[in-house]
Amino acid sequence: MSGTIRTESGGRSTGRPTLEEVAVLAGVGRGTVSRVINGSPRVRDATREAVRAAVAELGYVPNRAARALAANRTDAIALVVPEPEDRFFAEPYFSDMVRGVGAALADTEMQLLLTLAGGDRERRRLAQYLAAHRVDGVLLVSVHADDPIPDLLAELSVPLVISGRRSGDETLAVVDADNFAGARAAVAHLAARGRRRIATITGLLDVYGSRLRVAGYSAALAEAGIAEDPALTARGDFTEEGGRRAMRELLARRPGLDAVFAASDVMAGGARQVLREAGRRVPDDVALVGFDDSVTARLMDPPLTSVRQPIEEMGRTMVEVLLGEIGAGPDGRGERRARPRVVLPTELVVRDSS
Repeated sequence: MSGTIRTESGGRSTGRPTLEEVAVLAGVGRGTVSRVINGSPRVRDATREAVRAAVAELGYVPNRAARALAANRTDAIALVVPEPEDRFFAEPYFSDMVRGVGAALADTEMQLLLTLAGGDRERRRLAQYLAAHRVDGVLLVSVHADDPIPDLLAELSVPLVISGRRSGDETLAVVDADNFAGARAAVAHLAARGRRRIATITGLLDVYGSRLRVAGYSAALAEAGIAEDPALTARGDFTEEGGRRAMRELLARRPGLDAVFAASDVMAGGARQVLREAGRRVPDDVALVGFDDSVTARLMDPPLTSVRQPIEEMGRTMVEVLLGEIGAGPDGRGERRARPRVVLPTELVVRDSS
């Protein structure tokens, strides 16, 4: 294909090639070019090749904004974290999640909008933003049982994937780690090392994953023939200060404890500080295990045994599921189809703390 391409007004084309110029060079209509660019199967092979050759010769680059507008799309997704800023920046979990999401989006044309919605004001502002359909879908991380955001998005028919179920009968698309199996493996490891007075520091119990970790703790104790002592359970909140506070409570109630399973590495770090202040050696006097296998675990003294949950892989998988949800839409009857549920395995990484 060669020759001079002229605009409808007869003037020579200048600047960025247009869809009309591609159509003229390929000898087809504008609508045919649009169907080829958007991947429509309703185009003959010979026509498709002619359009592609014209695109290549002219160096035509589709206008993303125009394509998105025509398809009623924004080419953007939101990563929503309903947590306050201090927790978001303090916990390695969230940075690993963002890294995984970003990696999955790197080869797509999707833009990522990160939104923290830790308070009522932020949630209201988020609701108004999403109601305007400014994103094609939402990734929701760190979901609490009473969080109104998932139901709001369902009402707005915004495609949604959450990290972690809200309950055992979750109806939304979800990507999760096997919290129960991870906790059970951690406590079984402690029991196998001869520990018999094993305490636990829980996470926030309005998070279903935290309750599963408590259930895994209880199951491992039963399997090891160890009677569960309620005084060896202290509630935490996934923060370092929460770990310190819970550890002080446990030592006050059961000073003879010989092991602690903390539901996050950050809380294990707080517990480690209190044990040191109390003159308890880790692991000689008290073995310590965390959850997440974050950088905190590797840098602790001694290095922390921890349950590795594949956080970056969770982020990547959430994107894959969400893109599928965006592409699938409602079924033929205008109803939403059954939602995917992905549970990724965890792994116990044994280090010197246990």
